[in-house]
Amino acid sequence: MPLPGSNGQSQQQHVYSREYAESLDLQDPLRHMSREFLIPSKDELKAENFDQVESRNSTLPASESSVYLCGNSLGLQPRLTSTRIQQYLTTWATQGVFGHFKRLSESPLPTWLHVDGCASDNIIPIVGALPSEVAVMETLTANLHLLMSSFYTPDINGRHKIIIESKAFPSDHYAVESQILHHGLSPRTSMITIEPPDLSVPVLTTSYILSVIAEHAATTAILLLPGIQFYTGQYFDIPTITKAAREAGMFVIWDLAHAVGNVPLQLHDWDVDAAAWCSYKYLNAGPGAIGGMFIHERHSQVSSRSSEGFVNRLSGWWGSDKESRFAMENHFVPIPGAAGFQLSNPSVLDITSLNASLEVFKKAGGMAPLRERSLKLTAYLESVLHSSPFFNAGFKIITPSDPRQRGAQLSLRLGPGLLDVVVKELEKRSVVVDERRPDVIRVAPAPLYNTFKDVFEFRRAFDEALEVAQKAKAGLIQAQGTTEQQKTS
Repeated sequence: MPLPGSNGQSQQQHVYSREYAESLDLQDPLRHMSREFLIPSKDELKAENFDQVESRNSTLPASESSVYLCGNSLGLQPRLTSTRIQQYLTTWATQGVFGHFKRLSESPLPTWLHVDGCASDNIIPIVGALPSEVAVMETLTANLHLLMSSFYTPDINGRHKIIIESKAFPSDHYAVESQILHHGLSPRTSMITIEPPDLSVPVLTTSYILSVIAEHAATTAILLLPGIQFYTGQYFDIPTITKAAREAGMFVIWDLAHAVGNVPLQLHDWDVDAAAWCSYKYLNAGPGAIGGMFIHERHSQVSSRSSEGFVNRLSGWWGSDKESRFAMENHFVPIPGAAGFQLSNPSVLDITSLNASLEVFKKAGGMAPLRERSLKLTAYLESVLHSSPFFNAGFKIITPSDPRQRGAQLSLRLGPGLLDVVVKELEKRSVVVDERRPDVIRVAPAPLYNTFKDVFEFRRAFDEALEVAQKAKAGLIQAQGTTEQQKTS
């Protein structure tokens, strides 16, 4: 994607400059969104005890802020979050149990009985679903287990396999393996892992994924893939893969941990069977916050107000019909739709935090303008990395260069022996990214709060860190060579 205001040779002359980055920020219609978030300062990141950060100065100049490019791991805190949580605490303190049913006038908060429904309504446009197809509940892996407990019914003489990619997040592997074992089967025969044909190129082409689907079409029950691969940052072609898998008779589940709030999704229109996600990455709800689940309406109908006529599931109190829930008759009548798969009372504290962030998404105009901004930020990041003197010599970009095949994240594979020093040097410069061993750092300019200037500052710090790392590596090699010479002399 061409950069704004760039043309040929002139781009090469000034694209890597603070002035150019600042000019891109001035052209950005969403530049004000970063003010909606609390960005850790350089001093705060270096603090060693709580007293140093307890009385936070929320109006620090931008020059004192860190460069935070780690929203793919944990999103920053919206300023609105503390306000909404304090309002929740005030409601609890002054209303006690009545907070479940009593709505105070002038309060922006829903009653606790309906708090999960409010959050579902807010997230529907982000995932592209019908109102009945979304439930805010549990956590990512718990939701994957709940989905598989309902829709994985293996037949060893027919469909019993689960297809997953080899570099899927470990928790997905654990969930799949344990579900297979739970049914008395073996992962050796019932779990298919999609390996990249060339291990040096870790991305998986759509055509290759479709070939694996075709190969195991008659024996596979479930296809579980990530919307965006956590390690490479690759954005899979969800509609094409879903269509092929469903036509092959598979039930399709997507892990959207790195996709939700990052790229626009249309789960209903793409005919996805089910999906699950967390909310602490691009949704900025806080560490370990409540997750969410999508189930297509065709799988979640309730044909009658009885305990029959619906898909079997692990049932719980909060999934039971609200009209009869408090009758205490021990007779489960599920809420129609995904909400009928809920178990226990959701954490109101969690959902309050999530709803605060979703308010900020609305303020930004939703996913369409955020995706547009993200494409520009990531294109600029790619451009300045290509202009680095260390490009190809010290690192490579393993995320696809096609903007349609990636979200906000670029994964950089470093040369051997450079990772530890590079990460340490970036931390010294208050630049926050994350690492995936043995040799990858992930850099994610989140469209809600990162700026073009952040990208410029990262590239400068990254070059400095690579220079230090390569010198340290050269010194180590020289020292080892001297030691070997001494041994043989």
